[in-house]
Amino acid sequence: MQQRKIYSNRVWVDNKLQPATIEFDNKTITAIHFEKRNDAEDIGNSVLMPGVIDVHVHVNEPGRTAWEGFETATQAAAAGGTTTIVDMPLNASPVTTTVANFKEKLEASIGKMNVNVGFYAGLVPGNSTHLEAMILAGVVGVKCFLTHSGLDEFPNVTEKDLEEAMPVIAEFKLPLLAHCELYNTEVATDFDENPTSYQHYLASRPKKWENDAVDLMIRMCRKHKCQVHIVHVASADALSKIEAAKKEGLPITAETCTQYIYFNAEAIPDANTIYKCAPPIREKANNEQLKQAFLSGVLDFITTDHSPAPPNIKEIETGNLKKAWGGIAGIQFLLNGSWTALKNTITLEQFIPLVTSKPARFIKAASKGTIEVGNDADFVIWNPEESSLIKEENVLFRYKISPYIGQSLSGVILETIVNGETVYKNKSIENKNKGKWLLKK
Repeated sequence: MQQRKIYSNRVWVDNKLQPATIEFDNKTITAIHFEKRNDAEDIGNSVLMPGVIDVHVHVNEPGRTAWEGFETATQAAAAGGTTTIVDMPLNASPVTTTVANFKEKLEASIGKMNVNVGFYAGLVPGNSTHLEAMILAGVVGVKCFLTHSGLDEFPNVTEKDLEEAMPVIAEFKLPLLAHCELYNTEVATDFDENPTSYQHYLASRPKKWENDAVDLMIRMCRKHKCQVHIVHVASADALSKIEAAKKEGLPITAETCTQYIYFNAEAIPDANTIYKCAPPIREKANNEQLKQAFLSGVLDFITTDHSPAPPNIKEIETGNLKKAWGGIAGIQFLLNGSWTALKNTITLEQFIPLVTSKPARFIKAASKGTIEVGNDADFVIWNPEESSLIKEENVLFRYKISPYIGQSLSGVILETIVNGETVYKNKSIENKNKGKWLLKK
């Protein structure tokens, strides 16, 4: 691999955009010069920044590769400027709840990683004795559901299960990621009679479910001093709870996803299952509060929760929101989708850490997320001011089923560099399988 030098007027170094020449060789950043070097490629005003890190993705391999798979998911990630993803323990078959299953997943990813890939272990009832082995094998965190996950082989945990598992997870100083919805049968809804109505779907999963679950996780975090991470916050009511927990000094972090800040319930048509996810996309006023929470630091970073499914399982033809798989395919649109949603709320300088250094810190990936000598040569070159209409043919994940198709997004990705090699450029994949496992020592 040859050495490269790239100059831009806007390189993200030392928490600011500034003119610099970046040199990298053999997968590593070797030098930073705060000037233009004569022998450097000059990319003008295009932004050169660390590759985007998406720490919430469902790749579905092994076992459900018909839904996605490492080959297509990581190509789509690269096309979106993402250089590292972390794969969730469910939607694959077998689910990652034992070390044997984890090894099967590692095996399945070989030769198909177009970006770097990390992994989470799954916490389900009765498997807390398996956690240590998976942690020692290199997972970067543990994921659980507090409500039905959609897959019977990945059942939700109860408070009793959390009591067993959290001391183990705390001992290894890893985060426990929680899908926060507590099913409450008191919800009176006629969703059964109106299965294609988005407003009925929204009413069937109220904010209270999220808020109550967040309360539970804060209480357990306080008790066990176990790092807790609230995934895909959709209820703005939960923000004050998370803020208070942080002020108390509890080890708690939280994310939201692109779809919760880009789309709004008021604009979602009925019988259109591409918008179905759990928790649901809520009202505009709620989602404006989520955006503000990045400014206050209550929300730490952004993810996609990429959760694709084939057209029949997504009930594309019937429009039945009751039966449709809940999940949005968005791995390719973390950078441009989130920037489009946030550009009128925060500056580019405030935005960049939300998709680079902050998720890197969360998974303790010290060599990623910032441009520093000795760090991994993972970069994206993009133009935040330019926009493009997303067409089906631009989409590299397996099924071209996504609410982002047809949207005009700000931010055109010019090149994605993974471990010093160009993976995506000129709207196509140039080099395959340049990613590596991100296993925690």
